[in-house]
Amino acid sequence: MTSPPDARPIVVGIDPDPSHRLALAWAADEADRRRLPLRLVHSRQAPPAKYRTAELTSAWDTWDEALRTLGTRALEQAEVFVRDRRPHVEVSVLLAEGDAAAVLRGQAQEAAALVLGSRHLTAVQELARSLAVAVPVIAHTHCPVIVVRESEHITQQPPFLVVGVDGSPDSKMAVDYAFEEAALRGAGLRALYVWHPPLLGALDEQAAQQECRRLLSETVAGRTAAYPDVVLHHEVVRGHPVQVLTEASAHALGLVVGTRGLGGFTGLLLGSVSQGVLHHALCPVMVLPHPKR
Repeated sequence: MTSPPDARPIVVGIDPDPSHRLALAWAADEADRRRLPLRLVHSRQAPPAKYRTAELTSAWDTWDEALRTLGTRALEQAEVFVRDRRPHVEVSVLLAEGDAAAVLRGQAQEAAALVLGSRHLTAVQELARSLAVAVPVIAHTHCPVIVVRESEHITQQPPFLVVGVDGSPDSKMAVDYAFEEAALRGAGLRALYVWHPPLLGALDEQAAQQECRRLLSETVAGRTAAYPDVVLHHEVVRGHPVQVLTEASAHALGLVVGTRGLGGFTGLLLGSVSQGVLHHALCPVMVLPHPKR
C-alpha cells in the first residue's frame, strides 16, 4: 500500500518487552484502515548533563551502548511483527535519545495519531510514572492520542464505540472522530451525555435532564447523514462521568473523549474525567486534543 507523499504517520511508542504488542497491533491496524504510514518510536533516556562526570563517562558509555542495543532489537522485532500482520503498511523506525514523554510529544507534532500502551496505568505503584508520560503527551499534543491496554477485553457483537458528550468544543471533536472511527470499522456508535447532579441538588432535575438531551441531540445532529452506515444510539445517563463511561467501555471497541469537558477543570493539564477513564476504562481510550491547539 502506497500512502500519499504528504501523509502524516500513525506514531506508536514501542515497549522493549515483545510480549506487549496490543498497542502495536492497534496502531498497525489503524494505519492499514486509514492507508497511512506507521512510525515505530523507542526512546532511551540519557542521564542529566550534571551527572556526566569524567568518572562516570566510561560507565555511561557501556550503559548507553546496552540501551542502544536493546532499543534497536525492540524496533526490529516490532517491525517484523507489523510486516507479518499488515504487510501493505509502510513502516519506519526511530531510535531516539531523551525523555519518553518529550520524544513522543515531539513526534506527535507531525502525526495523524499517537498510540501508547498502558500496562503501567493499571498498577498503583507505577501511577506517578504513567502520569509523567501519558498526561504531558496527551495534554500538549495536536493529534488524537490512543491509549491501549495490554490486557485483552471481549468486545460485543455487533461491534460499537462509545463517545462522551457534554456540548463542549472538545466533545464535538470527539463525536466527529467517533463517527469516522465507527465508519472505518463497520461499527455502531453509542453517544452518552452523563448528567452528574450537583452536590446541593438541582432546583428542577427534569428541566436539567431535558437540557442535557437537547445538547446531546444538537451535538450529534447532521453526522448520521455523513455516515449513513453508522447506527447511532444516544442517551442521557445519570451518574458520575468516569463510572458511567467506564461501565459503557466494558465491551466496546473504543471510548472517545475530549481532553476536557464532562466536568474537567480548566486549570488542569488534562480534564479529571479524561484522566479517570485513562485509568479505569476497559477498552482503548481515544483522547481528542483541545480545539484551540
